[in-house]
Amino acid sequence: MQERVLIIDDDLELCALLGEYLQLQGFAVAAIHDGSEAIQHLKNTRYDVLVLDIMLPGTMGLDVLRTLRQFDKTPVLMLTARGEDTDRIVGLELGADDYLPKPCNPRELAARLRAILRRVQSSGSGAAAVELEVGATRLNSASRTASHRGQELGLTSAEFNILQVLMQHAGKVVDKDILSRKALDRPLSAYDRSIDVHISKVRRKLAAAGGDDIILSVRGRGYQFVADRTA
Repeated sequence: MQERVLIIDDDLELCALLGEYLQLQGFAVAAIHDGSEAIQHLKNTRYDVLVLDIMLPGTMGLDVLRTLRQFDKTPVLMLTARGEDTDRIVGLELGADDYLPKPCNPRELAARLRAILRRVQSSGSGAAAVELEVGATRLNSASRTASHRGQELGLTSAEFNILQVLMQHAGKVVDKDILSRKALDRPLSAYDRSIDVHISKVRRKLAAAGGDDIILSVRGRGYQFVADRTA
């Protein structure tokens, strides 16, 4: 079955270019060129992954993502202006799974979309379910859910994968590039803060459930998951 991709971008020429390439790669592609229209459309139509531009008429891309996350968890890859680190960080904070700077290479876009879809679909791949428990934190790969002290964390796909890798190596420092390769299915590029932002979100969700200081930063090396001593 073809994976369904919706491109939300007001650049008609770019949408045509990306759409043609993605179709050749086996994706079923649709496009919408207005943010407000996209929100209404997504309330009634399901896709496997979204490509969302920051700059949109009607409703800006970040506002589209903010609204979307209130009723839908479809993975999102954001297109951002080159050098606009603030937009990338805010997009990840709002629940985007990944980003690419514009203009983007269609081949790179297809690779990123496949990586996102592999992460999301891993629970249905037939692989044995993984259940992890470290201190008061529990994770189940079959349902792709995680909790701390019985409280569901509500993780995005990227956040879940990062937590799973850290818990699988609990007590050990995981290098950021290794974490990116295992959790995001891609190497960490120069000046890429994706891992840091996702870690920050996971920490906040753990803290909200009573799990402070469970993920430690090890300067110059990476991150380490430790058991909650107060569990």
